[in-house]
Amino acid sequence: MLKANLGVGPWSVFYIGVSTRLPLTLGRAIQVGGLFMILLALLLKTYPGIGTILHMFFMGFFIDLINPLIPEIHFLANQVAVLACGTVIFSIGSALYINADHGVGPKDSMVLGICKKTGRSIRLIYNAMEIMALSVGYFLGGPVGIGTIAVALSVGPIIQFFLKFLPEKEVRKQSILRSIFH
Repeated sequence: MLKANLGVGPWSVFYIGVSTRLPLTLGRAIQVGGLFMILLALLLKTYPGIGTILHMFFMGFFIDLINPLIPEIHFLANQVAVLACGTVIFSIGSALYINADHGVGPKDSMVLGICKKTGRSIRLIYNAMEIMALSVGYFLGGPVGIGTIAVALSVGPIIQFFLKFLPEKEVRKQSILRSIFH
């Protein structure tokens, strides 16, 4: 989605902005940000699953590994196609890791912790965090465009659509820390 040059999702705007201001690659910025979110979630007594840790590490690792191999996209029709395909592929991946039930991503862990602490709805906290990430990322120089709006409005519905095709699982309340200490 980044190489489509039409804008990226709110958190990608944030991480790209951070990586332009600090001596961090985009992948490393995602890993450091994920670590901070996991630590905040722990302070809020929301415990990560193994998937939370793996998500943080591998997302950053693979972005740094693959991003240099993808060429810049210059023609509008190709940009739209790449953005659309990237959004669908990202959403399918999100549906798969949500369905695996081994812990949500670091951002989701943080959001759940804030919701638990404040009593506010997931929708309110999640939207507030998306707006915050987008705003800070924009001021740090992250790429905002029509694709940012498209990604923000479409990822949730696409994930929900693909979750319908995956087997339902019973939600487990186990986390890494609980499995180690019990």
